[in-house]
Amino acid sequence: MSKSPITCHVLDASTGKPAEGVLIRLQQYEHSEDNGADIFHPLAKGVTNADGRCLALLPPAGSEEAKKEKTDLAVGQTYKVVFKTKEYFERTNRKSFYPWVEITFVIESPEEYYHIPLLISPYSFTTYRGS
Repeated sequence: MSKSPITCHVLDASTGKPAEGVLIRLQQYEHSEDNGADIFHPLAKGVTNADGRCLALLPPAGSEEAKKEKTDLAVGQTYKVVFKTKEYFERTNRKSFYPWVEITFVIESPEEYYHIPLLISPYSFTTYRGS
């Protein structure tokens, strides 16, 4: 079974538990030659499960669904994942400094798998390229 080419995992470092119910949006970058604007277009969205994972942001690479929805990743293309953390902390009766976390990255090899872990707490976050 093939998997989504981009997955995420959100852990709440302040509780040591997965962050369930975090809304995630994947966006694709475009530089407009007309007006010089940098634009990110919505591409996909998902929500973390009970284990803090979002495993189905995009259809599997090369699948008929990916071709139909034009979601196959492109070499050199810039993407952004936006994690809506404020709503998560509000649901757990906590304030947070960051209303969302944006992680921007470039696809070097579309046939590779991209896993984006995020560790959050009300006043900090960290990320890295996972495997």
